[in-house]
Amino acid sequence: MKVGLFIPCFMNELYPQSCVSTLKLLRNLNLDVEYPTEQTCCGQPMANSGCSKDMESLALKFVETFKKYDYIVAPTGSCVTMVKEHYEAFFEEDNEDYNKVKTSIYEVCEFLHDVIKVEKLDVSFPYKVGVHNSCHGHRGLGLGNASELNIPPLNKLRNLLGLIKDIEIVELKRDDECCGFGGTFCVTEEALSVAMGKDRIKDHLQANAQVMTGADMSCLMHMEGIINRDNEPIKVMHITEILAGGVVR
Repeated sequence: MKVGLFIPCFMNELYPQSCVSTLKLLRNLNLDVEYPTEQTCCGQPMANSGCSKDMESLALKFVETFKKYDYIVAPTGSCVTMVKEHYEAFFEEDNEDYNKVKTSIYEVCEFLHDVIKVEKLDVSFPYKVGVHNSCHGHRGLGLGNASELNIPPLNKLRNLLGLIKDIEIVELKRDDECCGFGGTFCVTEEALSVAMGKDRIKDHLQANAQVMTGADMSCLMHMEGIINRDNEPIKVMHITEILAGGVVR
């Protein structure tokens, strides 16, 4: 099995420790992982802004870069959703390369939970942790069951975190509420975006979480900015940092 590691462009620039943790996590599981250096943005910012022509060139490049891998794994639900659901307009229905990429790309937690089926992680994380379930991952990729459906709960992030020694996962009042980031939404609707982010942070603080984690660094970045500006007593870590045995900085 050959795994191609896709790293979102903003994570590559702003959160390299989370990127390295993703690679470490996969290699700790004895997977054959390769990072193609010619990769670039998936095109999501362009799509959010209606720049379809720019998005098309990036979609074509993405498929050309990653079509050779058995699996494509990324530490982000939103970029994976972008590839799976929004590239179709740029490819013929019977395009073998895109169809292969679309069915072989996974968010890292989805990959570990559903494909590799990890049953043990030999790491410890002695902190109270709140899980932020991002919209793209939770609803788009099925990383969990949405609360509004009134069906039995499922949360793949919590299941993976439950394999870690000494961790305490806190219970939130609104388990899967949007943080308000929404890509360019946080620029065009700044006040609403910030208000939504503060609501999510408040929920974690009231649950006495010491660390907020999730599978989308974009959402965590949005809330980390608010946390830092307001000097709130909570840290933010991408879930791969915790699963790979990282420590609170």
